[in-house]
Amino acid sequence: MKKLIYILMFMGVSMFAAGKPALVETTKIVMGEVNPLQEFIGTLMFEKKSNLAAQNSGLIQKVNFKVGQSINAGETLVKVDTEVLEAQIDSANANLNIAIKQEENSSKDYERYKKLLETKSITQKEFDDALLKSKESSSNVTALKAKLKELKIQKEKKDIKAPFNGVIVKKDVEIGQWVNAGSSIATLVNTAEVSFMFNVPLNVANALKVGDIYDVSINNKIIKAKIDAVIPNGDKLTRTFPVKFVATIKDDFVYEGQEVTVKLSKNAKKQALILPRDAVIKRFGMDVVFAIDDKNTANMIPVKIVGYMGKKTAVAAQGLVEGMDIVSKGNERVFPKMSVKILNK
Repeated sequence: MKKLIYILMFMGVSMFAAGKPALVETTKIVMGEVNPLQEFIGTLMFEKKSNLAAQNSGLIQKVNFKVGQSINAGETLVKVDTEVLEAQIDSANANLNIAIKQEENSSKDYERYKKLLETKSITQKEFDDALLKSKESSSNVTALKAKLKELKIQKEKKDIKAPFNGVIVKKDVEIGQWVNAGSSIATLVNTAEVSFMFNVPLNVANALKVGDIYDVSINNKIIKAKIDAVIPNGDKLTRTFPVKFVATIKDDFVYEGQEVTVKLSKNAKKQALILPRDAVIKRFGMDVVFAIDDKNTANMIPVKIVGYMGKKTAVAAQGLVEGMDIVSKGNERVFPKMSVKILNK
């Protein structure tokens, strides 16, 4: 298989070698110390997970989802029967309309009694009674408006909606079922926002820094993940400590509990060839670099990544030596045996 890859590689890119030189920038390989990498196996978890519940009691009238279905935020998942609430809303509307009329009448009476008081045609008590009635009518209108608003909110909450984009992983209701406030409806997870949990020994945990980016492998696909926390709560039996990574996965469908792998640095130094991270790219499923010979020709060399140091990468490979020129920028346009023009010389 390896021999076939090389044959296809050199046959497929021969046309590029005969074309114009690729414009690149280069850097020299240096020797330095690096913390070597060790592979660890971890578990994928969903960061956003919501157990949806009914906010009011009632009879399930409609269910708009099934297990495994993708859901958009704001989408109505379940409709609870609102017949009783609608009758209460109609009654509240009617009472409010009556109260508004009473408020209008009492307000007119108050204004009329105010003028009569000025001409001393009525007693102070008669005026005070009119004022009190006007205030009571206004308060009654305010209370009925609040009650109507409450009933409408309750009706809106009869429609249970998705709080975020995700996938239904559990269904707890059926049409015709009675639910109480707090009854479980479904479980929704956001498969895009994920975390990876790894248990690592202390010498590895001590070498990690929150915020650093690492390559996490899921189904042989690399996902860029950030260290979110190194948790100081070790397992007494294995003497390991949990490390949490977070990442966003947009295009791939993943599963909670799925196996993931990552290569992390040990807290121990070894000599290795050091070059910029951008100098290492993926070609034909391998990590490779392009070395430039004295004829300005690019030679593709597979490498093994043995460690990271910020924006630098430590590698091991046959054919690479300290001081060799390596393409650091423009390597995405370079193919084996292709002529290059070095811009930073």
